[in-house]
Amino acid sequence: MVTLPNAPIVIEEAHNPYRDCIQGLANEPITVVNLLNDAQKNLRPGNMLADLSDVTVKEVVLRLVANRPRVAIIAGSPDHPAHLLDRTHALMAAARIWQNGGVPFLFSVPVICDGTAQNNIGQSYSLASRNHTAAAVNITFEGHSYHAAYVLAGCDKSPTAILSGLAAAEVARRHRGNQAPVWAVFAPEHVLKGGKIPSATRQELQTLAAKARADGHAELGEDIEENLRYILQCSSDEAFAGQLERARNLDLIDADTERRLLNELAEHTCDSHGGICAFNGTGNSSRTMLAAFGLTPPELELLTGLPGDETVAKGVDGLFFLLNKPDFSLCSLVRANFANVVRIHNATGSSSNMLLHLPCIMRHAGFDVTIDSYRDLRDATPVPEVFAHSLTENRDTFVLAQQFMAGQHRGMESLYRVLHDLGIPMDLDAPTVTGATWRQRTEGLMTPVDPTLGDKAVIRTAPVRKRSGVEVLTGSFLESCVVKLSGMSDAQYDHFDDHLFIVRYYENEHLCNADFAARDLVDRLKGTDGLDEALTRAVVTRNGGPVNADLSDHHHLLEKRLLSFAFIIAGQGPMAYGMPEMFSPSQNLRHHRILEVSSILMTDGRYSGVTKGACIGHTVPEAFAGGGIGFLKDGDILRLRLTKRRIDLLDRNALLKGREEACDPTTLAERRDLHAARMARMTHRRLDIAASNVMEMVSDASRGVVPSAVDRRATLSWRDAKEGR
Repeated sequence: MVTLPNAPIVIEEAHNPYRDCIQGLANEPITVVNLLNDAQKNLRPGNMLADLSDVTVKEVVLRLVANRPRVAIIAGSPDHPAHLLDRTHALMAAARIWQNGGVPFLFSVPVICDGTAQNNIGQSYSLASRNHTAAAVNITFEGHSYHAAYVLAGCDKSPTAILSGLAAAEVARRHRGNQAPVWAVFAPEHVLKGGKIPSATRQELQTLAAKARADGHAELGEDIEENLRYILQCSSDEAFAGQLERARNLDLIDADTERRLLNELAEHTCDSHGGICAFNGTGNSSRTMLAAFGLTPPELELLTGLPGDETVAKGVDGLFFLLNKPDFSLCSLVRANFANVVRIHNATGSSSNMLLHLPCIMRHAGFDVTIDSYRDLRDATPVPEVFAHSLTENRDTFVLAQQFMAGQHRGMESLYRVLHDLGIPMDLDAPTVTGATWRQRTEGLMTPVDPTLGDKAVIRTAPVRKRSGVEVLTGSFLESCVVKLSGMSDAQYDHFDDHLFIVRYYENEHLCNADFAARDLVDRLKGTDGLDEALTRAVVTRNGGPVNADLSDHHHLLEKRLLSFAFIIAGQGPMAYGMPEMFSPSQNLRHHRILEVSSILMTDGRYSGVTKGACIGHTVPEAFAGGGIGFLKDGDILRLRLTKRRIDLLDRNALLKGREEACDPTTLAERRDLHAARMARMTHRRLDIAASNVMEMVSDASRGVVPSAVDRRATLSWRDAKEGR
């Protein structure tokens, strides 16, 4: 338990704008009084935090002039399910800040829901919202000269955005030299309990699966039955949407039935208390990241609902304990724990989006971190997967939180201890917001996970498998791209390693989705431009088929993984179209038995954190920047070699002669007109996005897609403990 000094804390810094300028001192006290009056009215009787005294404008003025801690409570918007309980939580935090002698303020930021933004223009605003929110947080934090932050960390891009905005404030303050750094604690939102498919709806879907089988569409029947095993979340709803569209296209159901079933699923998806969806997507990957950075008080790490008053008090008290201690400032903790975060990210099979967000955070904090930094750490220390997360076997994040609340593991402390015990070089001397190092926090943790959990445990003390995390690839037509190995089964990995794929090229996801749902999908694939008998035989033979294989049955060739396709969705990069998620096509691929076993997706956009299967994203350079992905065309041949971390375009004529020669399509004169025409369409398509949100002056995906000024100023080495101090 943190022990605070008897005398009220005064922040040690030369400049106090509330003392040195009358306007802030005149404007802000009424907001504090209003916030605390709300706390008095709304906190239930008996709540230790409802005991407030001396809440007057005069007292606020005196505290501001004395440079008492000015603490911003940063919340989210109530139109996002994760933030439905923010108001009460914020009032409890405000009360404790006042009780500790500080001055509480509250502001909220908009939080776009990536699920809601799927398949509409919102996905082109989602990543931009991260940069806008970082700037907005920085503007408010700096404009009102706050010292510290108590952050109600939500879903999608907002945790990274808030952390980045606060880090940028500290960097600027250190340059100015007359202000204290920034201190912060993050309280991740509670986990959303998965929904339950109504019995009648489940029975109707089971009947539809049986009907699909009986009508000769066994793959669709199996796909529906598999999806029925998942907890009901927006991610499984998306898979059902693709499967029901396929069923309608096959005349198995009519449009009215399709609509009714989707409505019934939507109605029963989200628990009324809200929270962060229980899959291990970007929301929960961000929760993991914040805790691994040492920024989350342990009692606030994994909640299933609104925290109690004592829990909130501990979190606020912990924040006050850090004040006036530069070694526990935000940027100091971020620097000290970066390598730990990379290893935890790999061990937990977290979202590929974090390979955008980690460089974003570190570059806002002034450190020159790129995707190469992630790859170097990954190469230096292979990390096994110790997270047995599952949406079909009752091991989702809500269950993880239940186990945490029951004392059956200690969350991030258990993960640090497990990896340390497995010989992974975790930096246990790195500081955390508790005021203790990871070594101090874990030294008495002899049993990281309750052994009686058995197979029910999400965190495992023995590796689930050796392969984990996100791999960074390079190749003949790109500088880098990423593939989520934790989202691939071992069988997929082994099969797709050193494998050839025929390109089908799309300029938007909707055309790709239409193909995936088409009743004549196999015929469409068979008719791919450039895919003649000679090329088909060369690919089938190279992929392990007999020289005299029957090439007439493409369904059989796909099922046996002898003929495979690379579905390329280009023109989705940050500058071209805001880097939207290709979630819908990835779900349709993942939940389509023939496509899942045979083919891959590749994009210069990104994927949802919950994406499974062979999905390659974040391709750099993007098509709009002249990257080779924008020069590919139907009938091209790609060679994927996962163990060598490469994906190459092969010369067609050489392959037909038995040679495999990698080439760069940007050097082929005959493709210049093709790319120029695509550039014209990409330029026109950008008009879909409001001019204020077009991402022009940003770095590429390998550097986090950050504003160019942030990118230029990130010059410090995160490895040097003395830098940034």
